[in-house]
Amino acid sequence: MSPDPFIPASAPDASAPMALYVHWPFCVSKCPYCDFNSHVRSDIDSDAWRAALLDDLAHEAALNGGRPLSSIFFGGGTPSLMPPRIVEALIDAAARHWVPTADIEITLEANPSSVEAARFADLAAAGVNRVSLGLQALEDEALHFLGRAHDVREGLAALDVAQSVFGRVNFDLIYARPGQSEADWEAELARGLSFGTDHLSLYQLTIEPGTRFATLVAQGKLNPADPDHAATLYEQTQAMTATAGIPAYEISNHARKGQESRHNLTYWRYGDYAGVGPGAHGRRRGLATLRHRKPENWMNAVARNGHGLQSEEPLAPADRAREALLMGLRLAEGVDLDRIARLSGLPVSALIDDGAIARLAPHGLIRRQDQRLTIQPAGMLLLDAILPEVVAV
Repeated sequence: MSPDPFIPASAPDASAPMALYVHWPFCVSKCPYCDFNSHVRSDIDSDAWRAALLDDLAHEAALNGGRPLSSIFFGGGTPSLMPPRIVEALIDAAARHWVPTADIEITLEANPSSVEAARFADLAAAGVNRVSLGLQALEDEALHFLGRAHDVREGLAALDVAQSVFGRVNFDLIYARPGQSEADWEAELARGLSFGTDHLSLYQLTIEPGTRFATLVAQGKLNPADPDHAATLYEQTQAMTATAGIPAYEISNHARKGQESRHNLTYWRYGDYAGVGPGAHGRRRGLATLRHRKPENWMNAVARNGHGLQSEEPLAPADRAREALLMGLRLAEGVDLDRIARLSGLPVSALIDDGAIARLAPHGLIRRQDQRLTIQPAGMLLLDAILPEVVAV
């Protein structure tokens, strides 16, 4: 039995590398498709935010410090709006609290505006070695539809700067937009592939509850892409990226071999990660941590308690198993059922529905080979329907 009643005996190895997520919640404007924890504020006290983030980080490190740290990810919001000195302070503090691996990956999400691109050199000097650019589209009309503040020319100029400054660059594109044909997406994706980055995040436009797009759909003013057409575009995406040598390693993420996002792989492989900043989630040796979501509430909590935690709850064995399966089955590599059994303390027989797998496997949707379970490419199209069938916990 674990000596600490709040840490399950099946928790991840405390000597295994972990990841750190830092949330910067502020944006210049709110995109109509976005349901992330992002906020528009006219005035931000940078010194106060620097101090609060460092305090929140120190609290988490006191509970989970000393371990190898394989990645840091600055997400948002728009982290490229952060003053580089805050980024540098957080990287330096993380290096003191944990033990950075020799090849630590430090990613920052960025908007491709000229103002933010002007900060790229300073961010690289601060320690950032990978940037993820929110290009989102390579057509000006589409960028306007998506509520983006940049145009194609500005976005590609920022991409040029990023490729000259950072060792690794990813950019996002959103497809299956209303009215987008196969030919439209083929031309746009071909152009995206021509830029030579080693990683692409390619997302289908989804209508998330609570967003401006959801309101427009409810009012009959926006018609999302037909699901069958979106499926065709997905298949087109898989074929084109595979041909270009950057196949999908996760349902929406594509990379050359060895260029996968190590930080996101920690999530998908169900490793431990610390999450600091407003609304940040974390997983710490069988505990689910959650910070206060609203920036002002988080700041008040840090001032009051020395940290921004809203909750810290032990995860039941079935919850740990379910999370590991739902995250891991998004990956092309699938999941190791024996490992999930060890993490959760549940037998393999309790994790999955063998009858559902037997029904789906002959259709090329899922494959089980010994204790490795993978969703096949055709199955990824139906992932939301398949997971409830095969996950038994």
